[in-house]
Amino acid sequence: MATIASQTKPVSFTPEGAVLISYKDLTSSPLSLTASIEKAFGSGPDCLGIIVVKDLPSTYSASRERLLKLAYKFAKLPENVREQYADTKSRYSFGWSHGKEIMNGKPDTLKGSYYANPVVDTPTVSPDLRVGYPEYYGNNIWPSADVKEVEGFEQAFKDLGRLVFKVGCELATACQPFASSYLSDSSLSLSSLIGTSQTVKARLLHYFPPSPDAPLPTEDEPVDSWCGFHLDHSLLTGLCSAMYLEELPSIEPKLASSPSPSSGLYIKTRGGDLTKVSIPVDCLAFQTGEALELATSGKLRATPHCVRVGAATGAERISRETFALFMQPDVNQQLSASETFGQFSKRVFDEHYNQEATM
Repeated sequence: MATIASQTKPVSFTPEGAVLISYKDLTSSPLSLTASIEKAFGSGPDCLGIIVVKDLPSTYSASRERLLKLAYKFAKLPENVREQYADTKSRYSFGWSHGKEIMNGKPDTLKGSYYANPVVDTPTVSPDLRVGYPEYYGNNIWPSADVKEVEGFEQAFKDLGRLVFKVGCELATACQPFASSYLSDSSLSLSSLIGTSQTVKARLLHYFPPSPDAPLPTEDEPVDSWCGFHLDHSLLTGLCSAMYLEELPSIEPKLASSPSPSSGLYIKTRGGDLTKVSIPVDCLAFQTGEALELATSGKLRATPHCVRVGAATGAERISRETFALFMQPDVNQQLSASETFGQFSKRVFDEHYNQEATM
């Protein structure tokens, strides 16, 4: 009988150095990916904390394009319409959010977000948990049927979110042999923590083009000009490839190229080096979050990342659309000896949102 070691596939990489695996291998022979998972998520100084998955189900490309174009269309709605779908009591963790999050010490007006749980519309938790954790256990908020510009928004959000969630759960299962050697409690199952959780949260993102209030950057702009360096507070985060759209007078945008070769996602390795990572259009990426860092007592550190706009002629007409799915445990799950996921999350929300907004 062949040993696990002999079945292990060699590690493959994207041109920029991110670990690349096939979804076919993930579902048919997950143990063959041990070396790839260690290289992507391990503790080595060159680890990026991200893995790219290719050969996805055939429905992925159409689902991604449909939802990301709807992100653009929602962001183009009048402000008073968009704000009808903002939810103050959840600290803007359901529905629309723009200019509420604090990044780089100031309100972030460069991007708008639409949040929802694509797996569970109404969490089945106690009233106490609902009141104590409205950021996770609130109800989804969807655009009403009379907003024709974004018709089908809810179904498109759920279709893409559930697909990313399915792949993420399968990746978590494949990660278990690797994760068990790092987790403070080796009996924990990553796939169970994620798969049974009611705190799953997706974020549909629209990065507004530069404007007079936020002008085109110069070549010496900060690398985190569109989205400041931050850590996700999930166990794993699923990421879609960004879509760039050119604004036209009509409601229908035009697919565009990235405004600059320097535009995109930047990640600091566990050793602190900065690397630009591109996710191919037909691929998904999964990144480690801060909850995993806590659950492994710092052995697997979350990798800081940001988004750069890049200076280029014509960039003032180009928006960036993307989608992220945060996979994490329920709030009462103990992450460390002193903190549950819920307690940890409260700390993170307090850092990024004005407390007065929740009063």
